[in-house]
Amino acid sequence: MNEADREVLLRLEKESRSKQERFMQQIADRLGRQRVTEKPEHPFKGAPPEWHRYALDQEEQIALFSDNWKKAGGHVFRFPHLEAAKQFIAEKAEELRAHAIIRQNQPELNALDWERAMPDVEMVVWQTEQAADVLRYAAGADIGITMADYGVAYTGSLVCTSSGDQGRSVSLLPAVVMAILPAERMSTRLGEVLAHFDGRPRAEFPAGIHFISGPSRSADIENDLTIGVHGPGVVFALIVG
Repeated sequence: MNEADREVLLRLEKESRSKQERFMQQIADRLGRQRVTEKPEHPFKGAPPEWHRYALDQEEQIALFSDNWKKAGGHVFRFPHLEAAKQFIAEKAEELRAHAIIRQNQPELNALDWERAMPDVEMVVWQTEQAADVLRYAAGADIGITMADYGVAYTGSLVCTSSGDQGRSVSLLPAVVMAILPAERMSTRLGEVLAHFDGRPRAEFPAGIHFISGPSRSADIENDLTIGVHGPGVVFALIVG
């Protein structure tokens, strides 16, 4: 860069900073107060200590999660074991006249006999090797089935990670999502869940971390609330244990 170009850049920067100062001063004048030129002090970083001490036992966690989940428009049911949850899904599939179901390739789900429970339903398992095909299938599927990694009582959220065997499309594209959550994976605060990911090596980090708090909701078009525009319109949280 020659001297002339350097001078031009310096002049433009000076003009930009001058405009910024005038703009900020104009705001302060209209508010009738002095310009704030020093950044405020922040004695605390993150959540205050009392928030870290806030804890609930498992039954309290499940009750608070269920209340918040239902307030957001979701459905929640509790079952003693996975077989009972599977039977519920089979009954709902029949009730909804579902013909196409996609599920995650997870050990807990693979261990269940889905074919016997739903002999007349086509079920596809997510496979990375056939990602393009299963992605198209997920887009037209009636139901998506996944095991949630964590639950957050205080926000009424499910946390689902994605990886090679757990495509994010399973919980994002079907019209209905059935998310199974073992009771022991429930937490009180979101920070407890995020701590599981903090400091993980890059190679062990999930491809995606998805927070589900009820069905897809959007009000960005003329402030009209619509359900299911950007994702599933019906979501079930099936708590097991």
